[in-house]
Amino acid sequence: MSKPDRRLPCPPYNPGLRDLVEGKRAWDARANPSDQRKGFRGWHERGYLPHRDSPGLTQFITYHLADAFPKELLGEWAELLKVEEERERRKKLEAYLDKGRGQCWLRRPNIAKLCEARFREFNGEQYDLRAWCLMPNHVHVLVHVTTVPMSVFIKGWKGFTALKCNGLLERRGAFWADDYWDTYRRDEEQERATVRYIELNPVKAQLAAMAKDWPWSSARFRDEFGRLRLPAASSPAPAPERGL
Repeated sequence: MSKPDRRLPCPPYNPGLRDLVEGKRAWDARANPSDQRKGFRGWHERGYLPHRDSPGLTQFITYHLADAFPKELLGEWAELLKVEEERERRKKLEAYLDKGRGQCWLRRPNIAKLCEARFREFNGEQYDLRAWCLMPNHVHVLVHVTTVPMSVFIKGWKGFTALKCNGLLERRGAFWADDYWDTYRRDEEQERATVRYIELNPVKAQLAAMAKDWPWSSARFRDEFGRLRLPAASSPAPAPERGL
């Protein structure tokens, strides 16, 4: 007797996830024993989404707060679960997140500052940051994977900040949702388009008039030629202390 499909409790649910990942593993030229010994898992899944964790990839990563999909608004994101095509599903996801559902803890300057500082802290050591933006209930990061597996440094971002943020908020329970989206960029043109998308997200969501006005984005560190100029990690430029 075959086992019934196990539907997971949180969006998105992908019925063909395991078969999808197995198919991608078959042609993944980057997968090799040496990388696996370092913790890079190549194509894999954790029950929710497909991930490709390999060195040398530039990854567009999105993760969100645990309550960004409130149970009482199940009907609003139910259609998202039915979307099979990954690109279209992600597009719908991000449009939903931009509605600002949930408590939106990242609106608080002390919370946003702590979360941004965490992934900036290891830039150039564990990975290379290309762009980022903290929205009220989710985070976008474009990062070039170098020596540390993506799954490891994302776990470090989320685990550390969940503990610290819950302390600041005097609360318990899940802070971030369990999983994350990652989509690797195939070329420089796609990477440039992703940088624009990430840094213009607050403008699109009508949270800022210009990308550089948003206090929790890499846009404020771009020079006149569009190059990212980050100050030393020991003395990050302070973001404006105002509500988001």
